[in-house]
Amino acid sequence: MLWRMNRTGASSFRAPSSPSEIRNVVLVGPQGTGKSALLAQLTSGQLGHVKDAEEASTALGVASTVHEGTGTVVTVVDTPGRPDFVGDVRAGLRAADAVVFVVAAGSGIDEATRMLWRECEGVGVPRLIAVTQLELARADFDSVVAQCRRVFGAAVPLAVPVVEGQELTGIVELLDEVRHEADGTTRSLTDDERAEIETQRGELVEAIIETSEDETLLDRYLSGEELDREALRTDLRAAISTARFFPIVVVNPPTGMGVTRLLDIVVNAFPSPDQAWLPTVTDPAGEELLEISADPAGPLVSQVVRTTTDPYVGRLSLVRIFSGTLSSGDHLHVSGHLERVLGRELPGHPGHDEDDERVGQIMTPVPGATSTVPRDSAIAGELVLVTKLASAETADTLSDTDRPALAEPWLLPEPLLPVAIRATASKDEDKLAGALQRLLSEDVTLRLEHNAETHQVVLWTLGPAQVDDVLEQLRSRYNVAVETEPVKTSLRETFVRKVQVQGRLVKQSGGHGQYAVVQLEIEPLERGAGFEFVDKVVGGAVPRQFIPSVEKGVRNQLAEGVLAGYPCVDVRVTLRDGKAHSVDSSDMAFQTAAGMALREAANESTVSLLEPVDAVEITVADEYVGAVMADLRGRRAQVYGTEPVGDGHTVVRAEVPEHELARYPIDLRSISHGSGTFTRSFARYDYLPAALARELTG
Repeated sequence: MLWRMNRTGASSFRAPSSPSEIRNVVLVGPQGTGKSALLAQLTSGQLGHVKDAEEASTALGVASTVHEGTGTVVTVVDTPGRPDFVGDVRAGLRAADAVVFVVAAGSGIDEATRMLWRECEGVGVPRLIAVTQLELARADFDSVVAQCRRVFGAAVPLAVPVVEGQELTGIVELLDEVRHEADGTTRSLTDDERAEIETQRGELVEAIIETSEDETLLDRYLSGEELDREALRTDLRAAISTARFFPIVVVNPPTGMGVTRLLDIVVNAFPSPDQAWLPTVTDPAGEELLEISADPAGPLVSQVVRTTTDPYVGRLSLVRIFSGTLSSGDHLHVSGHLERVLGRELPGHPGHDEDDERVGQIMTPVPGATSTVPRDSAIAGELVLVTKLASAETADTLSDTDRPALAEPWLLPEPLLPVAIRATASKDEDKLAGALQRLLSEDVTLRLEHNAETHQVVLWTLGPAQVDDVLEQLRSRYNVAVETEPVKTSLRETFVRKVQVQGRLVKQSGGHGQYAVVQLEIEPLERGAGFEFVDKVVGGAVPRQFIPSVEKGVRNQLAEGVLAGYPCVDVRVTLRDGKAHSVDSSDMAFQTAAGMALREAANESTVSLLEPVDAVEITVADEYVGAVMADLRGRRAQVYGTEPVGDGHTVVRAEVPEHELARYPIDLRSISHGSGTFTRSFARYDYLPAALARELTG
């Protein structure tokens, strides 16, 4: 074995005295690979405080434990395995300093795992691969190793499994040439067993030499020298810590086999917070770059990784401390500016700065479904739970009031699946609004839209599983029953041919009357041109003071719609003639006459409906480009081109009617076997085919 240690649980938790005594690791991988069971085994307990068994696929789990042999505090974060919760996965990556990729031998490596690996590669985060489910009939360790090497690069096994009768009976350590049995005992290998692993052990030693900073190792190895195992262990630890070497280990989460070995690597090879990558930190305005380090005596810079509501303590925030010391009762500055990440305002997530947020109770999550250890303070590098942060939302920065800071948020996925919701009972509408605001403060991947045109409340999500999760939380946590309905499309109207029309308002039946007559010419403009008003009245037929009244009446009627009740766009309206009365004409009379003229001119032969069209960029694995293109044709899309972007992926650029994108996140995931992602942005309005007009207008 490389390293061995004992594990302790909640009763013997001991707070770290320096960042060097801390290790933070996150588990990532698809649902069903055994991550939650691995969290329990790694921390000698049950599921973490932030997640129970029912939440295991939709929320972060976290637990900390102390290892008596070293005094190291190991905090393990378990992330959801469903792709709809990638926002929580990325939050988990921000919370930790190293990553364990959990790969099931029978399932292989999915596209979401590949993308996460590339993200970690971009910032140089240390990683290892834990292979599970080797006891399954379809499992093949050699095939998994080959796939890991193709996908991950410098991935090399540190051990090989011994499987007998669909049961993992042993794990053989390649470097130390020992075998761990299922009953917990360890023995040296026989000569025959050494011969069986000779090739694999040689590959491991050569990989360690290749990544070693000791340039003499290779010459000594090639000359036939027997290299010292302890020196190889030291080089291996250094290579893992600096993300030059990615070990493959064997674990069985249900039984715990291989877990001690995994913990050895976490404590001895993964970096402590004072050696790890830190986020970019600026002042709240985003202008001045602030230098920080994982120093407990430095200025406080910490970030809310996740917010939730605990039935016993209320609002609960999972906080990663990057610099300084966080103490209960502290008064802090809260800063959140997600709009700077995306370059636009986020409905439901406005930028904010608060100067007097008071820290409640600080706690360390320890093994056990509801177990925590109260703390007076926590230091740089720790991941802790904090109560009563009233204004702090997920991704917000907590800092000293005399030195406010803003830590750059993690990469935020764009919610692209809309669902319209409404309270089942009208009496619950106010309660629904409050509940949605709380959910938005907890999950920054949700976006809320109040569509003034369609009068719908639209929740933008990452996928159907997240939709189901939100609906369940509304029901169970906030006692609000909601119904979903199809998202309505915001249509427009436009004139398709030139038409001349008169608007006549004459009401003279004694006393003060109303009188206004206007002659209008209406003609279409090109898409996106907007509205033009032209005055061509001669001879004072319409007095000058009433010309603005005519324009105002035209604008008001266009905003209300002229035929089907949708705003009318891209038209030029010319006032050519009219009549006025010296007594009965007025501003309101000419406004009304103008509106009457537009309504008179509108019919099915002069007005057409327009639908919104989005510009779409789809990134997909090369083998699925054809399927994506065929699907786009069925969505009335205009494809403008494709472009290889490397790593076996291609970008497809197209314009697609918004109505055809309602379920596209779900459909693209199916078409591309999870390899496809896309972005969308409004491009223009275009003519709606008559055959679809009735479907969209109801």
